[in-house]
Amino acid sequence: MSMEGKCPTIWLEEQPPAGLENCTDCGLYQHGSRMVWGEGNPQAPIMIVLDNPGAREDREGQPLLCGTRETMQKALYAAGLDQQDLYVTYILKRRPTKAYDKTATRAICMQHLLAQLDSKAPQMVVCLGNVAVQSFFGEPEAEVKTLRQAWHSPRGVKTAVSYHPLAVRRRPNLWSYFLKDWEFVAAAYKEQALQ
Repeated sequence: MSMEGKCPTIWLEEQPPAGLENCTDCGLYQHGSRMVWGEGNPQAPIMIVLDNPGAREDREGQPLLCGTRETMQKALYAAGLDQQDLYVTYILKRRPTKAYDKTATRAICMQHLLAQLDSKAPQMVVCLGNVAVQSFFGEPEAEVKTLRQAWHSPRGVKTAVSYHPLAVRRRPNLWSYFLKDWEFVAAAYKEQALQ
């Protein structure tokens, strides 16, 4: 499957489970950003984990396709993956807009992600960026550059890692690595589908 005919788009957002939409445990609700639980296909076999949801709307509240989503979608489509194969979620469910206690907040918010992981039971997880990798792996010193192009199982699920799409956007020399990482994931996914 090629990227031909596929353009990056705003994926359908999954609403938080009842009772969690107004969660105040981590304190990020004070930043004025809304909760974004996830987007894409909630039953997808591949779960993508990013640090936070970033912006899904502009200042006027109109839907916005941010650079992170655009770069990520271009790579996964080029690797032969499809939107139906993918679900995107985050360590933090709200976008931080000011200083906060990163370690404590990520630890609190990881509980939501672990519940998602348990309920969705994806075939594989792809962590994008050092923050997602460190939080998901539970290793504060973990780095993408030393873990990419290999399978890991930090939470009992087949897990790959790559660079954050925003880092790729800011440093175009990372694009070829980013694409190779998605091709690595796509190859394993297709092989698993044949079994």
